[in-house]
Amino acid sequence: MNSTLIESLKQRRTQYALGKNVSLDKDALTQRIKEAIRHTPSSFNSQSSRAVILFGEQSEKFWALTKAELSKIVPADAFAPTAAKLDSFAAGVGTVLFYEDQSVVKGLQEQFALYADNFPVWSEQAGGMAQFAVWLALTEAGVGASLQHYNPVADEATRQEWSVPATWKLRAQMPFGSHEGSFGEKAFMDDSQRFIVKG
Repeated sequence: MNSTLIESLKQRRTQYALGKNVSLDKDALTQRIKEAIRHTPSSFNSQSSRAVILFGEQSEKFWALTKAELSKIVPADAFAPTAAKLDSFAAGVGTVLFYEDQSVVKGLQEQFALYADNFPVWSEQAGGMAQFAVWLALTEAGVGASLQHYNPVADEATRQEWSVPATWKLRAQMPFGSHEGSFGEKAFMDDSQRFIVKG
């Protein structure tokens, strides 16, 4: 199968060993991230996904805030591995904070009451697609990334630090940077357990 999309899918991997040796500058990376989110589909064209894009010291600050919050709940004698992982995220070029705007969800629930229960689910689906689209866009540019979920631990500190609107709900974080480590082989379950094809 000759497809650049499929090749990007194959190349996309979780990269924990991040560095700052990225060929694209901040403007090019920002544009790539914005375009990926802008063109991600969403139910009713709700465009509920939001992002805070942090570079350099601002990205490092996010992971420092997260570390400070986690230190309040993780036992001190078990905190070293957590701190090391957070430091590996901070070692990258930047971090994308992914949000879903709850005012959009609420507005759609009020406008289309018949589907009210579905809009929170559809919002999560749109958010997941936006995260994946950004990951593929970074992969295509040779940039490493991983998807993290340190919400709601750092939600309030993040909201205060970057004046994030109260209606934005933090759903995931994506640290990104240069590939500073290799990948192991990825295992796949048997197709017979995963797919049913008829007709």
